[in-house]
Amino acid sequence: MADSDFPGWHGTTIIGVRKGGQVVVAGDGQVSLGQTVIKGSARKVRRLSPGGYDVVAGFAGSTADAFTLLERLEKKLEATPGQLQRASVELAKDWRTDKYLQKLEAMLIVTDGRELYIITGAGDVLEPEHNVAAIGSGGNYALAAARAMMETEKDAETIARDAMAIAADICVYTNGNLTVEKIGG
Repeated sequence: MADSDFPGWHGTTIIGVRKGGQVVVAGDGQVSLGQTVIKGSARKVRRLSPGGYDVVAGFAGSTADAFTLLERLEKKLEATPGQLQRASVELAKDWRTDKYLQKLEAMLIVTDGRELYIITGAGDVLEPEHNVAAIGSGGNYALAAARAMMETEKDAETIARDAMAIAADICVYTNGNLTVEKIGG
């Protein structure tokens, strides 16, 4: 089978919501290869604690690639304790310029409870508008749903869970088996 014929790993949805002093990162558990669900209970949201500094990260894309990036992020955080933005920018620079890292296919959402970023292989470190970030195949659905709920009385966790449920109803590469991590509130 040629690389161009390989159906490719698809899907996941990760959302980060900041509201009321709390930041929640939620991710679904589905891993698909082509049109086949390979696993329904993958854990794509992780808590990192380099040097006692609490960071939550969620990833979309290749799992092995994401783990490589999470390890690199953890090292950057150890080198710059308490400075998520600096560690994220350093990771994005490495990702863009290192020939090995350039081949990695994943995206990250990271937060320390104060800051919320999307990190991409294009060298981007994006702070989302409206306190909502979403990535992955169902990311746009979750993003739209969460933004519509931000002005309601719902807390960050409820918004994240409800937005993920909507994404799972629409995106065939997203399921309702969630991993949820929160910081603050």
